[in-house]
Amino acid sequence: MTLSMAEEPPSSPPSGHRWRYRIGYALAPKKQESFIRDSLVGLARDRSIYLIKIDTVKPLIEQGPFDCVLHKIYGDDWRRQLADYKAKNPNVVIVDAPEAIERLHNRISMLQVVSELKIVRNGGETFGIPKQIVIYDAETLRDAGSWERLKFPVIAKPLVADGSAKSHKMSLVYNHGGLSSLKPPIVLQEFVNHGGVIFKVYVAGEYVKCVKRKSLPDVSEEKLESLGGALTFSQVSNLASNEKTDE
Repeated sequence: MTLSMAEEPPSSPPSGHRWRYRIGYALAPKKQESFIRDSLVGLARDRSIYLIKIDTVKPLIEQGPFDCVLHKIYGDDWRRQLADYKAKNPNVVIVDAPEAIERLHNRISMLQVVSELKIVRNGGETFGIPKQIVIYDAETLRDAGSWERLKFPVIAKPLVADGSAKSHKMSLVYNHGGLSSLKPPIVLQEFVNHGGVIFKVYVAGEYVKCVKRKSLPDVSEEKLESLGGALTFSQVSNLASNEKTDE
């Protein structure tokens, strides 16, 4: 069960306790439905942590007080609101601080750190990023010389990764004919068969959690010959589920 609206702060914390932390959260509706569940609210309350929904229609500076602001909202206005709130409340912890995730909003800069790592390889192990290029305009996209070194299929991703619905719209392109439907600026990245599984690593301070998730299914050479154009999807998990159903 999820919370449909922000609760009013209870008159008192659980018996024998006091509120230790007040965490304000600002999430898109779907993320709120996924994460802010009664079980989480109850677990937090048992630990004297109070979760408060931030009203994104109202100025952030007029809300609180919060010990921590947990958010997945983007845009210049929201960034200014966070800065103003931090200036007025210097002890508040903002997760994630906009400046800390700036490089993650660009699909080239987010992977740059991987290419900079010095990893000692043993045996046949590999570590790195797939071959990729950036296409900034339609003219470059039409020029076969700009992408001919890539091997199909490729994944086309918006260059900007700001958490918006638009930034999640991707395409699995099976051949050069599928490129005509794409809208730059985009990143074209070779698709590497990986068993239909990805591992996501979440880090909070010293705590690290690795989880297994469904990913795009492998594309065999035989299947590639029978496919054409491009397949558009907004989330890897959605496409993975659809492919499984089709099979």
